[in-house]
Amino acid sequence: MLTVTSVNVNGLRAAAKKGFVEWFADTSADVLCLQEVRAEPHQLPEEVRAPEGWHVTHAPAAAKGRAGVALYTRRAPDAVRVGFGSSEFDTSGRYVEADLPGVTVASLYLPSGEVGTDRQDEKVRFMGEFLAHLKTLRERAAADGREVLITGDWNIAHQQADLKNWRANQKNSGFLPEEREWLTQVFTPGAGGCVDVVRALHPDVAGPYTWWSYRGRAFDNDSGWRIDLHVSTPGLAAKAVKGYVERAATHAERWSDHAPVTVVYDL
Repeated sequence: MLTVTSVNVNGLRAAAKKGFVEWFADTSADVLCLQEVRAEPHQLPEEVRAPEGWHVTHAPAAAKGRAGVALYTRRAPDAVRVGFGSSEFDTSGRYVEADLPGVTVASLYLPSGEVGTDRQDEKVRFMGEFLAHLKTLRERAAADGREVLITGDWNIAHQQADLKNWRANQKNSGFLPEEREWLTQVFTPGAGGCVDVVRALHPDVAGPYTWWSYRGRAFDNDSGWRIDLHVSTPGLAAKAVKGYVERAATHAERWSDHAPVTVVYDL
């Protein structure tokens, strides 16, 4: 069995002070993928930077205090790669991947975007380059006899079932028609060729949501978005036996505005 958990920590130094350390000590995950770390490794507490029993790859952004991804694995990876060959994005702290027996696992933090700004243009450029990488990665992994799993904050809700207030968000970044169509391409055979693992496990439900705004009573009302995904090749998706969101019991117990998303794969 391989248990993989992904979570946007919304600043790992802050999360460590709010309960992440205690959650991390109790996790049963074999692989942990973090996004929005927003720190250099030397700025992190020792129990987070280099915890005993874990092999850790930190990929901070060149821009201080922004983005940043990390991969924690209980066994040593066969290889690790930061970035995906992009001159613009390889130092942006948005992608790291590791080869494990039979599977390449990646942590992705796709840009959030904002309609009518340069941030949305950046998101569109990233999406274009990343879809091309996904095809290359899938082909390379297949040649090596590996499956592919890309977990992380994809910053796009694919379907109406993936956000509570979808009607009010149709002109907002994260639920734009062109973004949703791009994600459809990720899940189309012959294009991205991947599967939305948690949606495949829970095909007829709203959510399960993974992000709730800190504003208002979004968390208490479960007015959320499902934007943190496990995206895998079909062979691995078929081996997923359980997928769930580790939602905090109360608003006060949250250590991020996102919740961890965990999937158990029967390899």
